[in-house]
Amino acid sequence: MIDPFGRHITYLRLSVTDRCDFRCQYCMAENMTFLPKSEILSLEELELLCHVFIRRGIKKIRLTGGEPLVRKNIISLIRHLGEYVHNGELDELTLTTNGSQLEKYAADLYAAGMRRINVSLDTLEPELFRTITRWGRLDQVMQGIRAAKKAGLSVKINMVALKGINDTEIDDMLAWCVAEEMDLTLIETMPLGAVNVIRADQYLPLAPKLEDLKSRWPLKASSHSSGGPARYYTVEGSKTKLGMITPMSHNFCDSCNRIRLTCTGELYMCLGHDDKVDLRQVLRAYPGDVAQVEEALHNAISQKPERHYFIIDPQDDKPTLQRFMNTTGG
Repeated sequence: MIDPFGRHITYLRLSVTDRCDFRCQYCMAENMTFLPKSEILSLEELELLCHVFIRRGIKKIRLTGGEPLVRKNIISLIRHLGEYVHNGELDELTLTTNGSQLEKYAADLYAAGMRRINVSLDTLEPELFRTITRWGRLDQVMQGIRAAKKAGLSVKINMVALKGINDTEIDDMLAWCVAEEMDLTLIETMPLGAVNVIRADQYLPLAPKLEDLKSRWPLKASSHSSGGPARYYTVEGSKTKLGMITPMSHNFCDSCNRIRLTCTGELYMCLGHDDKVDLRQVLRAYPGDVAQVEEALHNAISQKPERHYFIIDPQDDKPTLQRFMNTTGG
């Protein structure tokens, strides 16, 4: 699949649920209304769509949410998708998780063919963790990370950098990741969904923070790519890489190879646009008709925009887009 700007689309981010057992302040409102079951794609429908995507050139699938591991029977879908990894049709199957369910599922993930995962973790302070997530438990996540590593999974930590909240912890987080031989990716907060915080107050541009880190850490630019938007730096003398995802201060649209499918079957060609194609409608109007799905997918890729236009304006804190991150997936 090649979009109008010559970019090869090889990476699908698949949201399997809009539900989550946390309510992170920058991601969701405290009192969320979740989708009824009838609107959610069945696991069989998700598997069929993934089959079509892989036929059309998708080589990497990342499962997201909400929290993907709270979806009932999700391991059965992961096992089916893992078969594409085992037979070489899919280069990688992975997921982004808050870590709350990892202790239960880590061994199953590895057995299904996953070899690395991302864990969203914004602080190592238990009380601040509870504040950011509203009701999460840091010890539960830490147990999950230990279980994942024991199972053989490579763990990367995703940390949303929040000015005045966790910005003084970035050095501690990096030191912990170096000690645990895990990678760390720092992410700028994005204006998605109306939340109960002022994003302009929390927004921390990462370019100055990177220069600050370089004054204390032996960081060297790396050509490493995980298939996503992060730019990486090696921490010399360690096995840790530091990634930077900067959709606000330095967008990465020129190399975008991603599309996102929601748990309701809406295909978004760009995280920063509302344009979408409803694949659920096609699936249910033409049950089992792969050709109809492929035609809809072709039309969708032809509409992929060149770039997003995220803005955080201190004078106007309205989100760029009304949908929450748990709608589109991480």
